[in-house]
Amino acid sequence: MQNQWLLLSDVRLVDGTRNKASEPTALLVERDRIRDIGNVDDLRALVPRADQETILHVEGRGRVLMPGLIDAHCHMTYGDSMTQEEQDIYTSVESRTLRAAFNCRRVLRAGVTSISQPGGSWYIGVALRNAIAKGMVLGPRMRTAGRYITTSNGLTDWYPEVVGVPDSSIGSLANTPAEMVDNVRRQVKNGVDFIKLADSPMGEYQSFTGDEMKQIADLAHQLGKQVTIHARGSAEAGAALDAGFDWIMHANFMTDEVIEHFASSKTPLVPTLLLLANAADFGALVGTPVGFRDGCRRMLERTAETYHRAHAAGVVFALGTDSGFALTPYGEWHARELELLMEYAGLSAQEAIAAGTTNAARTVGLEGEIGTLEPGMLGDLILVNGDPLQDIRVLQDRKNIEAVFVGGQQVTFDGSEEQAWANDRAIVYSTSTLTYETAQQGEAQGAVLEDWRLEHRLAEEISFTSEAKEFAHEVTKIGRSDAQADH
Repeated sequence: MQNQWLLLSDVRLVDGTRNKASEPTALLVERDRIRDIGNVDDLRALVPRADQETILHVEGRGRVLMPGLIDAHCHMTYGDSMTQEEQDIYTSVESRTLRAAFNCRRVLRAGVTSISQPGGSWYIGVALRNAIAKGMVLGPRMRTAGRYITTSNGLTDWYPEVVGVPDSSIGSLANTPAEMVDNVRRQVKNGVDFIKLADSPMGEYQSFTGDEMKQIADLAHQLGKQVTIHARGSAEAGAALDAGFDWIMHANFMTDEVIEHFASSKTPLVPTLLLLANAADFGALVGTPVGFRDGCRRMLERTAETYHRAHAAGVVFALGTDSGFALTPYGEWHARELELLMEYAGLSAQEAIAAGTTNAARTVGLEGEIGTLEPGMLGDLILVNGDPLQDIRVLQDRKNIEAVFVGGQQVTFDGSEEQAWANDRAIVYSTSTLTYETAQQGEAQGAVLEDWRLEHRLAEEISFTSEAKEFAHEVTKIGRSDAQADH
């Protein structure tokens, strides 16, 4: 049974508008929106006498109350994938749907109360969004795109021509303006909230022309939808800004001119540093190839220079994580992006919290309705053990998220969200080539394969976890070229 009134007492308020936690206070939610903040007795007096016995009173015991986090880049259909083939080929639509529905609770348990899915398999995201809204599935508020629209030179056309872009792929191929228009119209018909484009994997060139971007953006807006893009390079990021895109993901490399355009337009930038950082920092623990790890590290170093300039210019940053890969599993790492924004873009803790709340609200269609603690805002809240303004890392440990509220309703978790279900994996016969020399060496040393050989051959032989096989190849290439330049 849903409660009409929620009263949280003895809480210290933290959001992106405050540079320190408030003194202990109380907050009242009526139905799904914050009614008022102040003395607990004064707030009780606002509740009609007939409703006094129905108040859900949660004692904060001096803990921090803050808005629920918003993840603007969360792929619910990826299923913690280790290979691109898992996402595109081997896992059926039925399996992907069931896994996605289950994994929503893992995201919510981490204190993420709203997500934006910038692309995924089929129209699973549309069904999932509707199921969450109706109460059929437990999960955060959700908005979703359909499949990424790409060209043959873009991120999601990574298979050989003989394979093409299968219908089960997270990408959708469109090489002419007519095909792009048709793709947008079909996706809108099928209920997406926004359109996602995928430009070049690593920003090595601009895949869509400026005119094509403008035509797509104009049509999406005409049909009442928003539009975003995977754009790592300066050229495509600048073209997307010129075309009027609603927010832009990555933009790892930008000229001062493009940065100024970002800042003046107030278009949110969703950097999505987590996938790169987890690969660089922890990839060795889970078998990520050394070339990919090193490439990600160099990418981060180069990106930091761009983002610090962008921060100094006043660019609006928003939290996004690329959750859905085995390197960024659901419910585990969402809040680490806040720490990474502080490290690689120079944001303060207060600015990082704003990035994870108010700044990301546009991506879930709730700008001005979520993200701050003030009357009239939706009651999407988390009760936290620790002060993220003093240590942003407290949000990374789920044990510190003591309670989660969506629309004034406390969410009950049963422990099942700690479970993870694997995708149907690609068919793998080995992770290295078995040569005569390898066998002889193994016999001589009493081992089948040495650790060093496994790690270095993996980079060449296995389809490794990344936003795409092409993505990994390009990052590795950058790492090698930079290393050569250093010498």
